[in-house]
Amino acid sequence: MSCDAIAFSAMLWLASTGLAAPVNQAPAVVQQGQAPPSVAGEPLFIDIVKRAGALKTRVEGYREALPKDPAAPALVLPGFAAFKAEIEALSALDMKGHVTLKERGAVDDLKCILRGISQDLPEKLTAMAEAKTVKTQDQALRDMVYLLNDNVEVITAPPQPAA
Repeated sequence: MSCDAIAFSAMLWLASTGLAAPVNQAPAVVQQGQAPPSVAGEPLFIDIVKRAGALKTRVEGYREALPKDPAAPALVLPGFAAFKAEIEALSALDMKGHVTLKERGAVDDLKCILRGISQDLPEKLTAMAEAKTVKTQDQALRDMVYLLNDNVEVITAPPQPAA
């Protein structure tokens, strides 16, 4: 029996016994849905948050090292091959998180967001690799920072009931 049904049954029982609330009191608000349990403490999701946070810090470092001239040629980013492999691994973990939540029957937005991030990471990586000027490289790096930040925040934010 759902919590709503239990609350409604209790209200009916109290009303039938004469213990109902006085007429001038507002009735209690019954919540329609409950927030899903947080996954932030589970090993898979802890790993995603840790990796995304570290990669975000690395991308911020790349941005800080860019020349100030937006028309200058894009820099060769140090350690880009390793960075690329780490982004690909994070993308796979995000997809694993999506599949895990889907298999659990999750109805909240997190599973869909993880899938979207998994698909967006390779696109942002391609934009970083194909940038020709500092201006386009900075934009690609900024987009990657935002996406990695989102990856952390969607997992660590308190869960919300399904809309």
